[in-house]
Amino acid sequence: MELEKRPPEPSGREPGGAGASGGCLVVAIRMPVRIVALVLVVPVRMAWDALAATGRFLHRTVGRPVGRALAWLARAVCVWPFVALWRWVLVPAGRGLAWLARVLVVVPAGWAHRYLLAPLGRGLVWLYARVLTPVGQGAWWLLRGIGAVLAAVGAGLSTGAVWLGRYLVVVPVRWAVRYLVVVPAVRLYARVLTPAGRALARCARGVLRLLGVVVAGVVAALVWAGRVLLVVPAVAAWRWVFVPVGRVLVVVGREVGEALGHAWRVAGYVSVAVGRFLAALFRWVVVEPVRRVYRGVLTPVGHVVRDAVLRPVVEAVRGAGRTARQAVAAARETVRQARADVRRALFGEHPQGDAPASREPRRPAGRTLDGSTTALTYLTKD
Repeated sequence: MELEKRPPEPSGREPGGAGASGGCLVVAIRMPVRIVALVLVVPVRMAWDALAATGRFLHRTVGRPVGRALAWLARAVCVWPFVALWRWVLVPAGRGLAWLARVLVVVPAGWAHRYLLAPLGRGLVWLYARVLTPVGQGAWWLLRGIGAVLAAVGAGLSTGAVWLGRYLVVVPVRWAVRYLVVVPAVRLYARVLTPAGRALARCARGVLRLLGVVVAGVVAALVWAGRVLLVVPAVAAWRWVFVPVGRVLVVVGREVGEALGHAWRVAGYVSVAVGRFLAALFRWVVVEPVRRVYRGVLTPVGHVVRDAVLRPVVEAVRGAGRTARQAVAAARETVRQARADVRRALFGEHPQGDAPASREPRRPAGRTLDGSTTALTYLTKD
């Protein structure tokens, strides 16, 4: 049939760049689709880049510290208590329970096995081997002899019973079954049932052949009707409607995808340019004025405040501290001299050799030119 012939396949792309199946359709679709895609994608790409930059900033400034704090809190709440519980509660408790189990269970069980169960088991084994086994063997030989006698008597009785039953019961019953049941059944099967079965089999084969011919005809008619009513229209619709429409949709989809990719890349360049412009604008509007104010105004003012206010205040505080330390040292020396005078007034003077050691810490003497311990001083003295 003509409907079953396939149209020739496209040979590829033309030198102009458009596909052989598209041609003018591709050229007519490409530019409008790219313009619309660029107009729609640029805001989306700029919003995406802004969200990505915001997300990176939040991740660096908020996410990492919060994550570290949450990790430390999780360790402090979930890990460290269980570690302490395991180390300081469960392990000592387990060791104590193991010691108690050993003392209360293992050692008594070993003692009972060694000094009670093992001797009892050895006694039972000796009783079985030396007493019960000989008694059992004797009883076995006795019962075996009685059984042999009873078996001989039973064999004689059974032989007689079998002989009587064979000639009084079995032979008459066998003759009656053979001539009253088997012979009539064999003749009935050979003379009646076999011919009737063959006739029924021939009739069944004929009926089956007739049904096969009828079913084959009906199936052939249904197949032809289905092919004419369903297959041929479906093939025609597929080849002359769906295939061209599908090719057009494929071309449109390919162009839309390429347009979206091109627009996404262009939007990336536009987003980068806008971001750089905004960064430069922020730098020249905010950062540079703040930097100039800091360098030209705040830094000199800070230097003046440091030199005119802070340094004199620090020097005054240091001088007051030195004066306070000197006053405290003088007061300590005065108190020490007063205590020494009171001690001399009450107990008298002590000899020079028996002078009690002072409980106050001795301060090292100041370093002078005569008391220096440098190598140059020793060489000068020599």
